[in-house]
Amino acid sequence: MKLIITGGAGFLGYHLANCLSSKYEEIGIVDIAPIDPNEYPKNIRYFQIDVRDLSSLKNVFSGYDVVVHAAAALPLWKKEDIITITVDGTRNVLLAAMDVGIKRVVYVSSTAVYGVPEKHPIYEDDPLVGVGPYGSAKIEAEMVCMEFREKGLCVPIVRPKTFIGCARLGIFQVLYDWVRSGKRIPIIGNGKNRYQLLEVEDLVDAIYLLLTQEEEKVQDMFNVGAKDFGTVMEDLTSLCEFAKSGARAMPTPSCVVKPLLWLFWTLRISPIYKWVYGTADKDSFVSIEKIEKRLSWSPKYSNSDALIRSYKWYLEHISEIPLSGVTHRVAWKQGILGLFKKFL
Repeated sequence: MKLIITGGAGFLGYHLANCLSSKYEEIGIVDIAPIDPNEYPKNIRYFQIDVRDLSSLKNVFSGYDVVVHAAAALPLWKKEDIITITVDGTRNVLLAAMDVGIKRVVYVSSTAVYGVPEKHPIYEDDPLVGVGPYGSAKIEAEMVCMEFREKGLCVPIVRPKTFIGCARLGIFQVLYDWVRSGKRIPIIGNGKNRYQLLEVEDLVDAIYLLLTQEEEKVQDMFNVGAKDFGTVMEDLTSLCEFAKSGARAMPTPSCVVKPLLWLFWTLRISPIYKWVYGTADKDSFVSIEKIEKRLSWSPKYSNSDALIRSYKWYLEHISEIPLSGVTHRVAWKQGILGLFKKFL
């Protein structure tokens, strides 16, 4: 069996390729971003292709058996790119798969499709209310997946919570930098809300089940998240205690901080975008009952486990981290947050 991964140069794609290399004869990596071959297993083939290029996708997909479609634009990107990559790119991936006879494409969506609901836990059949271009585009891409199910394609959809782990940087690199520096870590609100995360290895395990289990079991939507998680204050305190740097969590008033973060984001002087600051003081957790019962999936890591594993990797590789960018595998510029850091 041969697997192809779109978005394979990204954080999830990197882990999929490395964790599943022993399961597949060959793994194809499709991405517009270059990769370092030394970071990937020997049985990969890299194709520098934009998912908006349908003809190139058809050429590359020929000879592969299954697809994980993880390519997507991130919330920091331009609205036009978010829509064309996430929606049009998904349609192209599914068209190319059908054209060459691939029977199954696992689509990596997001719990951002639920918006900011008032009740928890969130179930797969709860209303979809996207926040911003990213959440809306993910919903539209799921609708495209539903169209192709009607055409006979098996398209399992996984909706993961925010996932972290080794090599996860982006907004989490900002957190780890402050923790390492022994700073007070501002929490939006009082930190008593519960915010579920997910270790990337647990997500890879879920995706592998969606690739390999019977079609009647997987032709559906599945939430994926940690089973063991506390409040934001509790989980962040666990990280700070592990770090032993003197860092500690510091609650802040949402009514003051959120308008400031909105202003900073509007002026593009902060990397914290609307989805992050808009949900940071809210409960945010999904039910994982469906995938537990139907596919016998069970996460190995808690929120605090995932944070500590990711932070340990950060400390071990700090000298190798790219200095700036807008993906989850590079450091983000802190902007005005770097100024606040000096006084905390």
